[in-house]
Amino acid sequence: MIRLADFERPLFFTGAGLSVESGIPTYRGAGGVWEEYDYESYACQRAFDADPEKVWDFHDLRRAKVAEAEPNEGHRIIAETQARCPGTRIVTQNIDGLHQRAGATDVVELHGSLWRLRHKRETIENFEVPLGARRHADGGYWRPAIVWFEDALDPLVLQAAANALQECDLLVSIGTSGVVYPAAELPRIAVRRAIPCVEINPEETPVSRWYTHALRGPASEMLRSLI
Repeated sequence: MIRLADFERPLFFTGAGLSVESGIPTYRGAGGVWEEYDYESYACQRAFDADPEKVWDFHDLRRAKVAEAEPNEGHRIIAETQARCPGTRIVTQNIDGLHQRAGATDVVELHGSLWRLRHKRETIENFEVPLGARRHADGGYWRPAIVWFEDALDPLVLQAAANALQECDLLVSIGTSGVVYPAAELPRIAVRRAIPCVEINPEETPVSRWYTHALRGPASEMLRSLI
């Protein structure tokens, strides 16, 4: 049986399924964000260039929804594991910032954060809901510092995630769909090293066959079973 305490360098690879218990919907499937909204109208650079106010209206709604949420037990277990075991790493596809609000540090955010803005080469943190000033002092629009559809991942962030997966001695993948690339491919770095690899998900995913252990159920409950 896998126990987190038996490892010195566990890595948590997290996706939208971890935050469901906090009331944040996933992106795909029944009730997902992209079932209600067309990403081509709200979550790509083309949409932003065409109508930045419309895109910001959508992202203000997302920021408000996330701001109302609280980290759940799963987030807390991960943060507590990191506090107890300094070798713990966290790589997330989530943009909600709930890992940090639970007390985690040094989180590799593959897809950026709802709580950062960028314009040209400047990036700032901003937690206003709704966003107070959508325009930079130079008149251009701030853009959410997140990876939209058709965007490339930051190569430095991608490399940081790859390095962490190359160094961990346990991989715990939680709430990921296994269909969003290139993020979905990253766990294979650890899988190829033949270390223990755990998938936590209510149902099988396209990458379930990679894992040595499968825990089917709510993220918090399954994480608790590893303590």
